[in-house]
Amino acid sequence: MSRSPREVAEDVRRMVAGEGVAFADLFAPDGVLTYPFVLPGQPPELRGREAIRDHFAGVGRSRELFTMEGVEATVRATDDPEVVVTEITHHGWSHVTKAPYRLTALGVIRVRDGQIVRYDDYMDPVAVARLLGRAGDLAAALTGA
Repeated sequence: MSRSPREVAEDVRRMVAGEGVAFADLFAPDGVLTYPFVLPGQPPELRGREAIRDHFAGVGRSRELFTMEGVEATVRATDDPEVVVTEITHHGWSHVTKAPYRLTALGVIRVRDGQIVRYDDYMDPVAVARLLGRAGDLAAALTGA
């Protein structure tokens, strides 16, 4: 039996929480992941499960920059039975800023046959840059430097 969009969204929450879910495995072979508010140096779009897998294999060390203490998620249904909107918040301690952090992202997730075919991930680029110690990169991009 195929997983529902709500069940897939729960798997995304489990992935964020570090509960042993491989993000790329949630996608259809030709699934698309987009970042509408992209950080400098980050691809705005990844096409295909293997491209998503390769990208996340290269950014795994970013989790060493913070200690996650909790993850909450709210999933909202839409008029389209294939689409859910998620609000995922994680919080903890930033080793970059030496202070507590709280980061919320919205995801618009389209699921077909139990797999993500499109995920639009809306993260606050300022908050993400601070969390990952990349505020200087973001400032340089904003000033055109």
